[in-house]
Amino acid sequence: MTGLTASLRLLTSTLAMSLAAVPAWAQSAPDHTLTLELNGAQASDKGCRLTFVVTNALGADLSKAAFEIALFNEGGVVDRLTVLDFKELPAGKTKVTRFDLAGTDCAKVSRVLINSATECVGAGIEPGACMRGLKTETKTDITFGV
Repeated sequence: MTGLTASLRLLTSTLAMSLAAVPAWAQSAPDHTLTLELNGAQASDKGCRLTFVVTNALGADLSKAAFEIALFNEGGVVDRLTVLDFKELPAGKTKVTRFDLAGTDCAKVSRVLINSATECVGAGIEPGACMRGLKTETKTDITFGV
């Protein structure tokens, strides 16, 4: 019986070590998301300054990423369509970007909608990857999403 007990112990510890390795592998794999967080909206000399925190976990560098957004006023009516160019977004990197929207009053913006990705360019990146992998978050009182 000792040979059987030793074999079971060896099998159990091998299985436990194999299972412990799975989370490390899963964490290193890209999750294929592009996270846009609306981090701030404040009045500026030009109008409204929107601050975004962007994390590229698509698994490849983006040489260009741009999104058409719709700004809704306090009545829920689309007030403006504009394109925000986030430029280059290296893989695995988090970047902070600000955009000044001339003539826009932040206090009157109730919602920011990502309408489409107008540019999603990178080696091995399909044009639809930016929208397909898009995840949105907000740290503001403004509703933000797709």
